[in-house]
Amino acid sequence: MALKLLHEDDDSNPMNSVINLIDVFLVLIAALLIIISQNPLNPFSSDDVTVIKNAGKKDMQIMVKKGKEIKEYKSTGNIGEGNGVKAGVSYKMEDGSFVYVPNEKGKK
Repeated sequence: MALKLLHEDDDSNPMNSVINLIDVFLVLIAALLIIISQNPLNPFSSDDVTVIKNAGKKDMQIMVKKGKEIKEYKSTGNIGEGNGVKAGVSYKMEDGSFVYVPNEKGKK
């Protein structure tokens, strides 16, 4: 009788399917954690990030993350207008960087 229990068929044991389900859930949890950690707007990272969605379109969105604070700006699609004074000139250099040169005092 004891030998029969030792050679019990594994297909009849209901715990095998439960153990397989636990393994599947562990793999899914690990995959989700990897996806969350690679998100640029991850709330657990301390990096400062700016994400632009739909750049140049009417429904453009800008998301800025500084530390743990996330701000979202949505475009209205309108062009800004108003009165102002020229503050200076910016130049785009060959390496892609920008140089801002403010106006001299007294000049407009």
